[in-house]
Amino acid sequence: MSVTPPAAAQKPHRREHHGDVVLDPYEWLREKENPEVIAHLTAENAYAEARMAHLDGLRDRIVDEIKGRTLETDMSIPVREGDWWYYGRSVEGLQYGIQCRVPAAPIDPANPTDPAAWTPPPPLPDPSQPREGEQVVIDGNLEAEGHDFFSLGSLDVSDDGRWLLFAVDTEGDERYTLRIRDLETGETLPDEITETAAGAFFDPSGQFVFYSTVDDSWRPDTVWRHRVGTPRADDVAVFHEPDESYWVGAGRTRSGRYLVIEAASSITSETRVLDARTPEGEFAVVWPRREAVEYDLEHAVIGGRDLWLITHNHEAPDFTVVAVPVDAPLTDPVTLVPHEPGRRVEGIDAFARFLVLDYRAEGLPRTAVAPLEPATDLEALLWPGEAWVELVAPLEGDKLVSIGARGNPEWNQPLLRFGYASFTEPSTVASLDVARVREGAAAMTVLKQQPVLGGYDPADYAERRDWAVAPDGTRVPVSLVWKKGIAGALDGDTNALPSSVHLYGYGSYESSIDPGFSIPRLSMLDRGVVFAIAHVRGGGELGRAWYESGKTTQKTNTFTDFVAVARHLIDAGVTAPDRLVAEGGSAGGLLMGAVANLAPELFAGILADVPFVDPLTSILMPELPLTVIEWDEWGDPLHDPEVYAYMKTYSPYENVTAQRYPRILAVTSLNDTRVLYVEPAKWVARLREAGADALLRCEMEAGHGGVSGRYSAWKQRAIELAWLLDVLGLADLDDPSAEPPIR
Repeated sequence: MSVTPPAAAQKPHRREHHGDVVLDPYEWLREKENPEVIAHLTAENAYAEARMAHLDGLRDRIVDEIKGRTLETDMSIPVREGDWWYYGRSVEGLQYGIQCRVPAAPIDPANPTDPAAWTPPPPLPDPSQPREGEQVVIDGNLEAEGHDFFSLGSLDVSDDGRWLLFAVDTEGDERYTLRIRDLETGETLPDEITETAAGAFFDPSGQFVFYSTVDDSWRPDTVWRHRVGTPRADDVAVFHEPDESYWVGAGRTRSGRYLVIEAASSITSETRVLDARTPEGEFAVVWPRREAVEYDLEHAVIGGRDLWLITHNHEAPDFTVVAVPVDAPLTDPVTLVPHEPGRRVEGIDAFARFLVLDYRAEGLPRTAVAPLEPATDLEALLWPGEAWVELVAPLEGDKLVSIGARGNPEWNQPLLRFGYASFTEPSTVASLDVARVREGAAAMTVLKQQPVLGGYDPADYAERRDWAVAPDGTRVPVSLVWKKGIAGALDGDTNALPSSVHLYGYGSYESSIDPGFSIPRLSMLDRGVVFAIAHVRGGGELGRAWYESGKTTQKTNTFTDFVAVARHLIDAGVTAPDRLVAEGGSAGGLLMGAVANLAPELFAGILADVPFVDPLTSILMPELPLTVIEWDEWGDPLHDPEVYAYMKTYSPYENVTAQRYPRILAVTSLNDTRVLYVEPAKWVARLREAGADALLRCEMEAGHGGVSGRYSAWKQRAIELAWLLDVLGLADLDDPSAEPPIR
């Protein structure tokens, strides 16, 4: 039975900037409230569903595979905060997690570093049942009842453990309603604050809540103070940022001593602080903003002195860490971590008894720890001196490893919680007794490894790092993971046929795509598909220069790097164009649209998730969500004709031409406020004009992150993976364990 794709009506629309006139017949699709637009999106969904109906069985099998490898009833490792152990439970059949707590044993004042007091209680034999003494903090399943979408944007408990602060989004538009609940009685207070941004929190007294609101373009611009139990009309705006290129956020230092407000653009930041004991006081600027200088700060007490540890990039592109007195932050700083080109310092965390440094070297994240003694002075903490010990994941073999601290809220804790993973090793959570850090593995205790059911064995899989060469000679890292014995050239068989390859890319905002384990990915690997990541310029894998050379008027390096990686994999015999599919989302969706125009002959299919494929139109409209903030990333085409002309050369929507495109699937969400649904809708319409086989799936109740709930997310991912397998000619492989032929 033939299926006819919906044809979007063409309506006159004229755009003129810098003397350039563009006629855009699909711009009317931006009218979200127009019934004709909803009807068109509904028709697109029906068409996509009909075109992919033959994959229903495969989708179901992939969902079953994900479920079969996932321990559906499970619990996280408890984290001590105050007098409670906090943890999450998941229960088979339930979409959302249940956040819980149990009382913790008191800490002995005479022995506050006793590891026993900081060692979490053992796992439950049946996490579907509550632990003795358990109190449910919030059950996402109950809160989500009656809603197709549910997301928590804030979750905080007052220091005394009584009050719960939580914020909920039931539309997917990232505007949250803030509420307060009495954890002793279960009563929800009358306090209700709508249209907030994520990240609200209590002050130490629990009497005040600090939260942020957004302006008409969805930019968090104002921080408010709310006294618990009073009307919203009495709330006080403690800071407002008028510059439309800046966003604001607020929080507390780990020490609990200070409240912090940060205002930041993509290239400049400024931080204000206030003694938490005087929450109604005035916030004071630490370092006044200076164009193109970014910094963040951490409160530390070293040798009895209160200090700000400031990570900044003034005359240090890959960042440095300095220390200044809290009461005199403009005095000459003491450098703790000197600047070193290519070693990107990502931040420093301070605890009462140690410091933790996160940095990036050779394209991978790294973490080091320095114990503190009462008499420790700053000079002894100079990096990379004897005070510092780098954490090493206890993994066998040559792995590409991500490692970093996680889940460490307490200032006085003597143990450091950290995690590590690779592409083949499931995520592991461990605890480090920092006082014994020089004992290496003997000081570490593995608390939990992500369970993978079904007999998964990391030894059955392999991973490695390759390097492609871009047209300008730049070497571009490529991460590869595959199942041994069925990947042909990667297994050393020079006579093997090319393998199927799933190539992923992002390349914006200095975001790094680091090694990590994925259960859904196993459904591809076990069918003989090699997974690859192109670590293109615009990301942060190789330091600030790597990012700078893939943004604004150098943005096209991101696209040509991805094409270079594809050519590298083809030239090396790993794959062939008819066995290569690509995927990227959001700004990575822009990458997908650009390479579809630039080198369509290299790919059999392209999956673009919430793709930013009409960037010039969006960035020209300052009234749109987050547009002005984006000018530092992409350039300002509204006021700069050269930026306008440059962006027009690569905008995927504006450069669709009559050529042979690979098969394309675009996935979007109606309520996405970051990349509006209209961009992929227009792009697919224009692709069809050019003769492309393009599908559009629009989630009608979702946001930028897609659907909510784990089972819904699994089904969504199964749809995407089934489509990719269909493009690769592997959709009929019913039994992934039966070792498919080398592709």
